[in-house]
Amino acid sequence: MIKASDVKELRERTGAGMLDCKKALEATEGNMEKAIDWLREKGISKAAKKESRIAAEGLTDGVADENIAVISEVNCETDFVAQNEDFKRLITNIRKTLLNNDVTTMEEANKLTIDEGTETIEEAVVNFTAKIGEKISFRRFERVVKTDSQTFGIYSHMGGKITALVVLEGANKDVARDVAMHVAAMNPTAIRRDEVPAELVERESHVIKEQVMQEGKPEEIAEKMVTGRLNKFYKEICLEEQAFIKDSGMSVLDYVKQNGGSIVSVIRFAVGEGIERKEEDFASEVMSQIENS
Repeated sequence: MIKASDVKELRERTGAGMLDCKKALEATEGNMEKAIDWLREKGISKAAKKESRIAAEGLTDGVADENIAVISEVNCETDFVAQNEDFKRLITNIRKTLLNNDVTTMEEANKLTIDEGTETIEEAVVNFTAKIGEKISFRRFERVVKTDSQTFGIYSHMGGKITALVVLEGANKDVARDVAMHVAAMNPTAIRRDEVPAELVERESHVIKEQVMQEGKPEEIAEKMVTGRLNKFYKEICLEEQAFIKDSGMSVLDYVKQNGGSIVSVIRFAVGEGIERKEEDFASEVMSQIENS
């Protein structure tokens, strides 16, 4: 009988999925070293070698079903893999699983068994890494539940490079999708003024005051001018105050109000945001692939 502790050890040593580790130990009658070789022969343990590599490409994705919506990001190393149908299928399977299970953390999500499968999400990602030859990373997700009176809006830009998920109170799906499109394009910092971080306002106020004083204005005049210029700043970063992308003659707030709604929440994922990308020329990348094959 194969011990769970042995499966865990083999997984930690090879980076292979739990199911593959169990199979390897069964095939080698529990011999750890032979099990490692078994995984290497099948190319499964290669996934572990890719953990240090940077996965900053990939796709974001959003879907809604009745009163539940999910937005997620799965990364890979190259845009070529991002367009791979198997990669897209992996994302679809992860998305369906998240939609059907009430989880809030990545730890909980990774332990879920993929719908109609035997692997967990974590195992599926590791196994796909070994199969495809690039580091694959399930990076983040948000699962949103709305009320019956609220409306979801989802918009994906550039084939999944950016996805926005919006919840409106009232209005309709077309209006909500328009707002999601605006969010994807304009990347607001906050929905309204009172949600803008205080440190950001303080920093901007300081910069504006210094700019005004550099123009030769006395400090007391500069203080008054800060308020006016801050209003412009808010209009640039607050969703409700931004000029609506489909009609610059009105704000997003005006558009939503005219259609009987109000903005409840907004989530925007852009592929690779916040990930430090490794710069390599093409020749170096090819050599790197050869060395790691």
